[in-house]
Amino acid sequence: MKSNTWTMAMAAVCFSASVCLAQGSATPAAPTYAQSEPLGTAMEGWAYPFPVQSMQFEMQGQLVRMMYMDVAPTGTPNGRTVLLMHGKNFGSDYWAGTLRTLSAQGYRVIAPDQIGFGKSSKPEIRYHFADLARNTDRLLAHLGLSRVAVVANSMGGMLGVHFARMYPQRVSALVLENPLGLEDYTLHIPPQATDNLVKLEMAQTPATYRNFVRSYFPVWQPEFERFVEQFARVQLSAEYPRFAKVSALTYQMIYDAPITAELPRLNVPTLLAIGQLDRTVFGRRFAPPEVVRPLGNFAQLGKTTQALIPGAKLVEFEGVGHVPHLEVPERFHAALLQFLQDKP
Repeated sequence: MKSNTWTMAMAAVCFSASVCLAQGSATPAAPTYAQSEPLGTAMEGWAYPFPVQSMQFEMQGQLVRMMYMDVAPTGTPNGRTVLLMHGKNFGSDYWAGTLRTLSAQGYRVIAPDQIGFGKSSKPEIRYHFADLARNTDRLLAHLGLSRVAVVANSMGGMLGVHFARMYPQRVSALVLENPLGLEDYTLHIPPQATDNLVKLEMAQTPATYRNFVRSYFPVWQPEFERFVEQFARVQLSAEYPRFAKVSALTYQMIYDAPITAELPRLNVPTLLAIGQLDRTVFGRRFAPPEVVRPLGNFAQLGKTTQALIPGAKLVEFEGVGHVPHLEVPERFHAALLQFLQDKP
């Protein structure tokens, strides 16, 4: 039996290091971030790759701030602008590589955090994609932009479709990168009470969240750990219960608003950029395995969706999961730039 002195020494080592060795093992234990500095719900202290600006307005009777990055071209300006839309479990900072690539090619690039996400306000309201689309339209008007190409990942893909349907005159091109909503989740996943969703969010740990994030990526890369760190540090904040409530409310928005009926009505040039190993199923844990098993087959969903969207193009990324712009950035950016090159 090991002595108390040894145990206390090991505890001290683990306390002072972000990663410590598991007792009796040469494998580094995953960090818990237990001693890290907390992050508030507005991600104060979390660095973004470019300066963040804000726009204030009223939404459902509440004063909110929408945060965004507005990145000027570093290459020869081409007079065109790209708008990036993030997924549910990410803020706009995960577009860092895409921001730099597009800017170097002469594009102005706008990357907002939607209300309820990232550094933007997180009011406890009923969330709707139509409201987020209107907020985005408001942002473009604020910036004096009449027309943009939209690049959208995951939940952002759902918003991109709603935005293109509501404001087709604003969208020169639409790139959907492994979008959610290509299946009607309400047909397979039972509805969940918001209070139950909040309890599940509150019960998360860094370890369970890490397993969740890993499901997006067939090949885990060390830099993806930052998403776990961000979550873990928000969870240390006294504001985490509100963060959890808003996460539950945005879950309901996604569940309630499939885009399947909207896809054939799109009338803007569209590219589907699809990681072939993605098996993301929204609300997977709420349905039996036999119900979930045939869902989330993005290799097939990409082809099915291409047939639904008039004139859509499809680029397939072999060996890639839910976020190609992080997993294979060079391949993704090459396909993106080729598609955008002839769009006004």
